[in-house]
Amino acid sequence: MLDNPRSPRVRAVAKLAKKGARSETGLFLLEGPQAVSEALTFAPHLIDELFATPTALDRHPEIASRASDASLDVEFVTEQVLDSMADTVTPQGFVAVCRQFPTAVKDIFAAGPTLIAVLEEVRDPGNAGTIIRAADAAGADAVILTGRSVDLYNPKVVRSTTGSIFHLPVAVEATLEDVLLRAREAGLQTLAADIKGDDLLDVRTAGLLGTPTAWVFGNEARGLPDEVLTAVDRAVSLPIYGQAESLNLATAASVCLYESAFALRS
Repeated sequence: MLDNPRSPRVRAVAKLAKKGARSETGLFLLEGPQAVSEALTFAPHLIDELFATPTALDRHPEIASRASDASLDVEFVTEQVLDSMADTVTPQGFVAVCRQFPTAVKDIFAAGPTLIAVLEEVRDPGNAGTIIRAADAAGADAVILTGRSVDLYNPKVVRSTTGSIFHLPVAVEATLEDVLLRAREAGLQTLAADIKGDDLLDVRTAGLLGTPTAWVFGNEARGLPDEVLTAVDRAVSLPIYGQAESLNLATAASVCLYESAFALRS
């Protein structure tokens, strides 16, 4: 059992909470039974190391079984060691070290997608992770994070996806100009979610959501600049029927993605 929170090995894992260490090693942190279970189910080859407390493994015997099926050893650690490794204040008994696996933008469009979420300067890790999760749930083909957005492998982003990061292709560090060009070449319309756009209900009623679409979502505070709104095919806004000042970005993105999913499947 690994029992020294100050050991070089434990410190190396803990450093992955920092972007510099992730960039240098090409690794990232995965925490909690749900995320670890999804990784073991969908991408066990990406797991380099898997750590667990004995109590946590007793509570989740299915993780031990899946790790065994993938020929992965589970290394026992003390609660103190797990606390030192994890990014969360109250980790849930599991930490894995995984290899980063971004998808190339060209491969996403070569696959003939019909629904894509594009994040331009989305800086909040929780929003980015939740949008990836929503895109997965809506059956989107991929998510693309431009180079101005938060790091995909930030621990908070990874946690917020609740395992969806392993379910669909995600590209990183793209330029929005390149993404819009590739989207048009692949036959996708480009829609930007923005408060200055056309009412989503009108867009839906006009039947404009039933074609392959790349949705563009912008910064939480500033939205999308005018040059982006000019570059896309159409800007679309979500109406506010109550007294709320606005919608959270991830909530708005979820609505937009599901509206397209409904239309594409109708």
